[in-house]
Amino acid sequence: MKNKFLPVIIALAAMAIVDKADGQQPSTNATDTILERKRKDIDSLDKKLFEVLGARERVVREIGVYKAQHHIAPLQAARFQKVLERGIEAGKKEGLSAGFVTEMLNAIHKESLRIEEAISDDKP
Repeated sequence: MKNKFLPVIIALAAMAIVDKADGQQPSTNATDTILERKRKDIDSLDKKLFEVLGARERVVREIGVYKAQHHIAPLQAARFQKVLERGIEAGKKEGLSAGFVTEMLNAIHKESLRIEEAISDDKP
């Protein structure tokens, strides 16, 4: 009797697999391909983000040299406040929260101050 039902069970299993493949859920391979493509997009954007941050910090070095030569303190609180306000507004347009933008700009500012202070410490 087992042999009699085996073809029926195999046929039902095959039908279930076909029905699932025709449903709205993408197959594992399709999902993996989509995720891999999107992750490559993120990797590319991350690379660009670091290139822009690097360019920004090179300008910070130039400013640090100027400040050191003219005895200007690295920290300019009013300037940073303006940068922060503009950043929050720009972030809103991109759907970014003010909290995130503030944290990000504080981290960037901290690195910028580190660079400027290192330059200032090297100058007599």
